[in-house]
Amino acid sequence: MAAVPDEDDALPGPWALRDYAFLGDGERGALVGPRGEVVWMCVPRWHDDAVFAALLGGPGAYVVRPDDHRHVWGGFYEDGTLVHVSRWVTGGATGGAIVECREALAAPADGDRAVLLRRVRAVEGRAALRVRLDVRPGFGRAPAPRPRRDGGVWHGESGGVRFRWSGAPDAVAAPDGGLRTRLVLPEGAEHDLVLELRAGDAPYDPREPLDAAALWRATEEWWRSRVPGSAGLPDGLPGAKDVRHAYAVLNGLTSRAGGMVAAATTSLPERARAGRNYDYRYVWLRDQAYAGLAVAAHGPHPLLDSAVRFATDRILADGDALHPAYTVEGGAVPGERHLGLPGYPGGGDRTGNLAARQFQLDTFGEVLQLFAAAARHGRLDDDARRAVQVAVDAVRHRWTRPDAGLWEVEERWWTHSRLSVVTGLRAVARDVAGTAVPAWTELAEAILRETRRRCLRPDGAWGRAEDDPGPDAGLLAPLARGGLPPGDPSVGPTRELIARELSEDGFVYRFRHGPRPLGEDEGAFLLCGFTMAMAARREGDPVGAARWFERGRAAYGTPGLFAEEYDVGQRQLRGNLPQAFVHAALLEASAALAAG
Repeated sequence: MAAVPDEDDALPGPWALRDYAFLGDGERGALVGPRGEVVWMCVPRWHDDAVFAALLGGPGAYVVRPDDHRHVWGGFYEDGTLVHVSRWVTGGATGGAIVECREALAAPADGDRAVLLRRVRAVEGRAALRVRLDVRPGFGRAPAPRPRRDGGVWHGESGGVRFRWSGAPDAVAAPDGGLRTRLVLPEGAEHDLVLELRAGDAPYDPREPLDAAALWRATEEWWRSRVPGSAGLPDGLPGAKDVRHAYAVLNGLTSRAGGMVAAATTSLPERARAGRNYDYRYVWLRDQAYAGLAVAAHGPHPLLDSAVRFATDRILADGDALHPAYTVEGGAVPGERHLGLPGYPGGGDRTGNLAARQFQLDTFGEVLQLFAAAARHGRLDDDARRAVQVAVDAVRHRWTRPDAGLWEVEERWWTHSRLSVVTGLRAVARDVAGTAVPAWTELAEAILRETRRRCLRPDGAWGRAEDDPGPDAGLLAPLARGGLPPGDPSVGPTRELIARELSEDGFVYRFRHGPRPLGEDEGAFLLCGFTMAMAARREGDPVGAARWFERGRAAYGTPGLFAEEYDVGQRQLRGNLPQAFVHAALLEASAALAAG
């Protein structure tokens, strides 16, 4: 290993979203680009400030890349984990090397301490790599830490964040405050780099060794214990490897407190320069319920208990004043603010989310469905049973009121919101024992009757809202989950309407924004494609279900990650990454198709 100056050290420009890999330990996440650049990571938790903000055009990155610019990249996840391996082939027929960098956030996670592991290996030939560490707390607003070396380990502190970095004793400090070094490894050799980041005044012993081997062993064991193997998620399932990967992604997005963030990032554009750039680093109870339902479709795995625990705590605390979204600690989501960064190309630079202050009736319906699924597995404790009654009471008091709905727009009498709570009430009446069950069924029937009166179109299909007869792909979810009585005549016409007016090339869009072609307003909504597959299977169309499922499954990026939307024309991901509810929908749809 030898020190190098900081010349020839500029980060590559932003990549298409499909090319980024994701590392997660439940408490925070990181995005890694094809040239080994960690360009996004918030510390200590998801919604806190970034120490690496290059994804949004800010300062801060952690790069391990081949010294030879003439290389091709690849990579893969180790099965059932978020341990990622970046892989580069350098040079040509007469020279060069094959180099790998194994990378993960160490687990089990500590709320105040993040550890990023990187293990470089020269697979073939002599490997030469450049390494750059540039920690910039506060989205780069804090001064660059002044690094100091102590016994071969680098230390630095700024903006309430302290770091330790081992494995680069010969690094040199650059004028901008970062550290640079060069690694040279003979064929077959490995080298570990360990970066520890701590927030605030969390106590620790700076002399405690950063033991790479022990940290890797603990991380590997944690993933084995958290993600079901072939016995839990059978290889006979459609897309079995993708199913396990989806479970790993959901696990990496779920904190020890049970909350699962909607995505790891903020402000990535759903459509370039359209202003739809939102912060998804929070727990949407709807998304949490989708994940729990998906897991329950496969078995009583740990993420089901996490979802139930988080939802129970929030409902018992807030009752009918339940918010759609919270921080992973159950706190309030802050209002929006801009960071003063350039943003991802076509996107913005905002944090916080105003949708957390909306009234979204369907949230109660989705959570009731989650509780019913847990009850079927015997995973509903006394607190959760009390939360069921609180949620039912909230629906009783508020179902006639307009709400912002699934798509978080203006308050109207949305059809999906009512069918969602009908589905939830029917599910808890069927699966949760209690003396109030007849009353729950009666409430569901009353809501369904009024919704039919207001929202059913003359052709027998469901319209979006009382005052909007247009199609809405959100309605596929209650149809897929048995929200309507068996043989209900509205199911077929609704699915046919959505397939006819909201699909293109096998992908499904949410709704029409106007008279323009679907793809000119936004990307296809991948969640809706998987719920279309589930609805088709429930209606007795297994061939159609498989077609919708496989089309959606093909829309992930190179590392196997889904964003919220998919640009059908350009074959690109759009929106924040990775989007939890899309991975959940794949997980649930695979179980529906496997049910036969």
